[in-house]
Amino acid sequence: MEENIMNGQQEIDDGMLAIYDDDDVDTQMDKYLTFSLKDKSYGIKIKYVNEIIEMQKITEIPDLPPFVKGVINLRGKIIPVMDMRMRFNIEQEEYNDRTCIIITDMNSFTVGLIVDIVTEVLKVPTENITNPPKFKDSENRFVSGIARVNEDVKIMLDIEKILYDEEIDAISSVIKDK
Repeated sequence: MEENIMNGQQEIDDGMLAIYDDDDVDTQMDKYLTFSLKDKSYGIKIKYVNEIIEMQKITEIPDLPPFVKGVINLRGKIIPVMDMRMRFNIEQEEYNDRTCIIITDMNSFTVGLIVDIVTEVLKVPTENITNPPKFKDSENRFVSGIARVNEDVKIMLDIEKILYDEEIDAISSVIKDK
């Protein structure tokens, strides 16, 4: 992993990238962790990110949604991990040395997001983010906005809507039983 990803806000140890928990909320305002899936760039608010780790051994658990690959043991805590390519119906590829897991907290539920590559932390002012396009019969549930960053476009995700309530309940109940 590149050491300059977090612009001075990282600590690399055994392949892990930790996001410092900063009490000053203003320092996290308008900051997004960006990552790629296939040829598209996505961003999530940095306040939801705990850390970034390299791929771990994933233990498959039956009865989980197909995009939930299983669970990992992260320092004694069992964390479900979901493949974001599968979640977004993007063609699957083999994991490689750039594939990583973003450990996030969403609605007081910790989950790992498997992504192709983490790119950087960006400050994206609110005025550079537009509402997602609305299509007939589509609600754009996962997308909170479209950001203009220089000449690039980033799809900003609403991390709290990545999982439906019933999916969270199903994952929670299966993991608690293990």
